[in-house]
Amino acid sequence: MTHSSLQSVTMIEMVFPDQTNHYGTLFGGHALRLMDKAAFVAASRYSRHTVVTACSERVDFKNAVHHGNLIELNASVISTGRTSMTVAVTLFAEDLISGERQLCAEGRFVLVALNEEGKPARVRSFTTKVAEEN
Repeated sequence: MTHSSLQSVTMIEMVFPDQTNHYGTLFGGHALRLMDKAAFVAASRYSRHTVVTACSERVDFKNAVHHGNLIELNASVISTGRTSMTVAVTLFAEDLISGERQLCAEGRFVLVALNEEGKPARVRSFTTKVAEEN
């Protein structure tokens, strides 16, 4: 398995009417939920531990996502601490008919690995992983 497959995840979702507001655009809270889910999967795959979200460091909304769009979420572990991982997440919207894509949100999430007792667990450092696989 390559380094990039351990640290990166791509997820695709469809935007349905119950996920949108009265303007027909995706609720911000739903976008955050999807971004956190992608970060969770990336951190879980990287660490091979149970993980929990410690914080969302920053999320910027850049463009609206409309009902009927596809959403592509890309999440990558970009750094590690002793027990934590920082995951960068981007959210792109794609019009199914035209194929037009645009960046709609990007953010960073910090997740902590847990052991079987629910206590923070050490994760392999990001630089160690890169060195081992090269």
